[in-house]
Amino acid sequence: VSAIDAAGGEKVVHNVFGTEYDREMPRLQEFAAGALKGPPIVFNREKADIVFAQFHETANFRGHELRAVGIMAKHIHLVVGVKGDPDPDRVLGDFKSYASRALNKRFGKPKSETWWTVRGSTRKLRDEAAVLAAIEYVRNQANPLLIWIAGEGIVSERRT
Repeated sequence: VSAIDAAGGEKVVHNVFGTEYDREMPRLQEFAAGALKGPPIVFNREKADIVFAQFHETANFRGHELRAVGIMAKHIHLVVGVKGDPDPDRVLGDFKSYASRALNKRFGKPKSETWWTVRGSTRKLRDEAAVLAAIEYVRNQANPLLIWIAGEGIVSERRT
């Protein structure tokens, strides 16, 4: 999450759920494109199915509770319940690592040597209300390849 300059010179961050977000940012887009180590990763339904199955396997193996999964062509959302207070970066790293192995096995490594960005959001959700709001956020993603909600199964999917 990055701050941007607002009117009056103050820095603001547009990352509050339900509020407007920053749209066109040509300088940031140019910077990001220049930092790519290979072509952008774009998932299709076959890759989404592999990642989805691996997320379930990883959650079961680690004793996590998978609450929601949203897989879109260019990004993924997970809502995960964990026991104790593990390092969120490590939890995300486990999901990314095991999914990478499954994708590499089927498709080989991408030119960039990775399927993922360096980081990802690892926001801890403070209570059940926050968890339910995050699940609804996942449910309402535009153009999903696959949306899965615990207790409901796959609630949205697109075959490609």
